[in-house]
Amino acid sequence: MHKGRLEAFSDGVIAIIITIMVLELKVPHGDGPKALIPMIPVFISYVISFVYVGIYWNNHHHMLQAVKTINGGILWANLHLLFWLSLIPFVTAWMGENHFSSWPMALYGVVMVMCAFAYSILSHLLIKNDGKNSNLSRAIGRGTKGKISVGLYLIAISLSMVNSWISFSLYVLVAIIWFIPDSRIEKSLAEGE
Repeated sequence: MHKGRLEAFSDGVIAIIITIMVLELKVPHGDGPKALIPMIPVFISYVISFVYVGIYWNNHHHMLQAVKTINGGILWANLHLLFWLSLIPFVTAWMGENHFSSWPMALYGVVMVMCAFAYSILSHLLIKNDGKNSNLSRAIGRGTKGKISVGLYLIAISLSMVNSWISFSLYVLVAIIWFIPDSRIEKSLAEGE
């Protein structure tokens, strides 16, 4: 199957996810700078989640550029990823509204772990469909960055009941690790041409 509809659908869902998150930023009551102070946790949670959604969109785009075709299993794996990404607005709002307290921070981490697992499943199926010697397979390699991320998420979840700010710091650290786009796929595609 051709991958164009999958890419278009995924882009649309991700755009809606971002739209839902920004709609959670309610206009404060009052016209002075002090009216914005209660919004700071909500805004910070929006920023971190926006970065995460952007990272997933960027890497999803690169992954699909590296493959030639898709199949039914890939369609379902992509929907699985989009399902977990679609929960980000909910956990973002809960985390921000409750000023990064323990349970919202833990659930945020659970959603992040599930997004990472879903992304891993999708990449595995794309590689399996395209072949072990494909551009994508060479670019992803052992997936060390993904494994480190899952480990940090699990640590953050367990520490959320001890100190939610340590958890938040670990979520920021994972975002920093992934923020700079992985050039391995672009290099692999350039070498393959």
